[in-house]
Amino acid sequence: MLNYNIHILIFIFGLCIGSFMNVCIYRIPLTKSIVRPRSMCPICNSFIKFYDNIPVLSYIILGGKCRNCNIHIPMRYPLVEIISGFAALSCFIKFGLSIEGLVYFAFVSALIIITFIDIDHKIIPDVISLPGIPIGLLLSSFILPAMNFRESVIGILAGGGSLFAVAWIYSLIAKKEGMGGGDIKLLAMMGSFIGWKGILFTIFTASSTGTLAGIIVMLKTKKGVKLAVPFGPFLSIGAILYILFGNEIISWYFNLLV
Repeated sequence: MLNYNIHILIFIFGLCIGSFMNVCIYRIPLTKSIVRPRSMCPICNSFIKFYDNIPVLSYIILGGKCRNCNIHIPMRYPLVEIISGFAALSCFIKFGLSIEGLVYFAFVSALIIITFIDIDHKIIPDVISLPGIPIGLLLSSFILPAMNFRESVIGILAGGGSLFAVAWIYSLIAKKEGMGGGDIKLLAMMGSFIGWKGILFTIFTASSTGTLAGIIVMLKTKKGVKLAVPFGPFLSIGAILYILFGNEIISWYFNLLV
């Protein structure tokens, strides 16, 4: 019963962080403060009361609409909160109630924010990825048991360096930019937290899922055109899968080859 209650509390904690993540997703691309002013409706600019800002529950009670202007609130808001809740719970199940688990949940939260910003604006904010590189290096050196300074440095070079090389070669051949610098900095940040092994897993997973998604979209639209699909979300999915299920997925994959 105690474990069950802890799981509920961790999930609720994740929901609350998800509410803050929604603020970051909306305000960071607009270069607005994520602290002030408090949450408001983006349409009528009315401040949201605390009882209307309860993760998921308020959305259900209000019928997905603003109390003041009655404008529909995108379903993505509770979706981000629920994803955050499951992310917190997954990190707790994987790492227990530990500093390591808290660090990885913060990292996963940053990736979720980056994912939705990239989907909306086709950008990966430097304000998250660039500070994340030294932070990851520091935490890997002193906090994360599976990492160390050397692994983190190699991960940064393998992550940022590999995508930089791909982008540079593509630009030479195609005479145009094929991958934004944001993806390069993002993968460098990931490398600081998960090392070179995690980077290899992430790139393989992102390439596979990205290619599959691209094919599905093209088949669905029935247009043989080049699509500008953001790569950041697929990189984030790969890194999150590595953190939570990397060893299991790798073992499963190699068992298929045997």
